[in-house]
Amino acid sequence: MTQALDAILEIFTWVGFGAAVAFGVVAVIVWASDGSWLPADAYLDEDGRTIRWIDSDGEVNSAPLAEEDHHRVSAERTGRIWYRHGWHDRMRFTRRPPVLRLLTGLAVGALALGVLASGLSLVAYFVRVAPA
Repeated sequence: MTQALDAILEIFTWVGFGAAVAFGVVAVIVWASDGSWLPADAYLDEDGRTIRWIDSDGEVNSAPLAEEDHHRVSAERTGRIWYRHGWHDRMRFTRRPPVLRLLTGLAVGALALGVLASGLSLVAYFVRVAPA
């Protein structure tokens, strides 16, 4: 029984730490490749389907507003957006991509699994070695 428990804890330790490194590396790649996004106040056009903002260079940009994003624009027809620095007419409503939060959560969860399995392995070792 103890050998099976040791093997299971060892597997969970390696899987946890390995997955944490893998998800962490992918999260860093996604973060680095995302580029720079700057905040701006955007205004809904008269047609109700186009959102406009002024970037850091003073240029007016516009992008079509999807139907599912209309709730993000307030009653005053304004909203906070993030636009891509150095690009025209590219915006989103979040600073970082949603997949980055998922990858970071998976990396932290896998790290917690590895630490927990390592801790349980140490506890099992000392319980087994302790004099009765």
